[in-house]
Amino acid sequence: MQIKQLPEDFKEALPVLEKIEQAGFEAYFVGGSVRDHILGLPIHDVDIATSAYPEEIKHIFKRTIDTGIQHGTVTVLLNDSSYEITTFRTESGYQDFRRPDKVTFVRSLEDDLKRRDFTINALAVDRNGNVIDKFDGLKDLDNHLIKAVGKAEERFHEDALRMMRAVRFQAQLNFTVEEQTAQAIADNAPLLSKIAIERVREEFVKLLLSHSWQTGFAEFLKLHLSDYCPGFKDQRMELAELLESSKDKYFVDEEEAWSAIGYALTLNQGEFNHFLRDWKVSNKTREMSVNTLNMVHLFEVGDYDLWNIYKLGLDNFSRALSLCKMLQVFFDYDALTQKVEQISIKSSHDLKITGKDICQILNVKPGPIIGKSMSQIERAVVEGNVYNNFEELSHYLLSNQ
Repeated sequence: MQIKQLPEDFKEALPVLEKIEQAGFEAYFVGGSVRDHILGLPIHDVDIATSAYPEEIKHIFKRTIDTGIQHGTVTVLLNDSSYEITTFRTESGYQDFRRPDKVTFVRSLEDDLKRRDFTINALAVDRNGNVIDKFDGLKDLDNHLIKAVGKAEERFHEDALRMMRAVRFQAQLNFTVEEQTAQAIADNAPLLSKIAIERVREEFVKLLLSHSWQTGFAEFLKLHLSDYCPGFKDQRMELAELLESSKDKYFVDEEEAWSAIGYALTLNQGEFNHFLRDWKVSNKTREMSVNTLNMVHLFEVGDYDLWNIYKLGLDNFSRALSLCKMLQVFFDYDALTQKVEQISIKSSHDLKITGKDICQILNVKPGPIIGKSMSQIERAVVEGNVYNNFEELSHYLLSNQ
């Protein structure tokens, strides 16, 4: 196969390939950018692989950065752009089921491609657009298959995170995991517990935010990967119910996805906090997710009090509303949205009065009364009992002592 018209990202990088070839070495576009272009998807990163060793690349180009030189990667700076160039390599000795103990630089493209995870990612393109396909990756792209390169079990023992990547690609591409590859995942699922939870979470979140997340999530459950993730063991039935309630729907962001999972697992606030800590979610994401789920629970019991909603963060309201629609928590969405949109402040910082102002208006010294008065004013503004301007707030303050 030949790509008649190279994408712009590849064209811009052609001078890099040409300089490497002029020096007597091979160079190719490889990996996800090749796969995505063939599928007609946007390209995110251009990866280049070469037969030149890192020191040889540094000799060819004047401006380079040792990005990951021990693994053969050098960043080349050319024409206001940067390109990661990685030497063909083989790997061996994966004692931690993630990183190779030994990396050996080689001159053979085929040796480099055979260490890759899936056939659809083991494609290379030369500067003329010719596709090098040693493992029937093009056929698997046509058949919408995610298939391991060579023996699937070996690929997953080399890097157990590849099992999560398989179901993530399934969600992103709406492909199917090939039968033998799927069986190898099911057989080796316990290895996932060897992987740092941060890496697992990264793949899991990408899965959840994919347009076809339900297919990848269903496979994640079916192949028992869920059993080796925090808080999911023996919860497949509850998680499967989430799939049932969310058909043809997708998440607006990571926080909504986590909130939906918390809802499916019927976690209270403390349990949900603990669950998210186990996944090592960022503090900001954890706080937003917890408040979003709390807001959904408010609406579930018919509590539409503006002050309660406000305390949980107005920035979480649209997310909570979206989740209610997904989970079929029904109420008058439009009417509540109109009321919430009329709240003129997002936090106490937006109030047109300060603690110093209150001291002067009430002729008091700083103390507990200031905080109490600020809270009183804040709630009155949120509930629409007073306008947020200095004169109105001053009058309200004097009238409610």
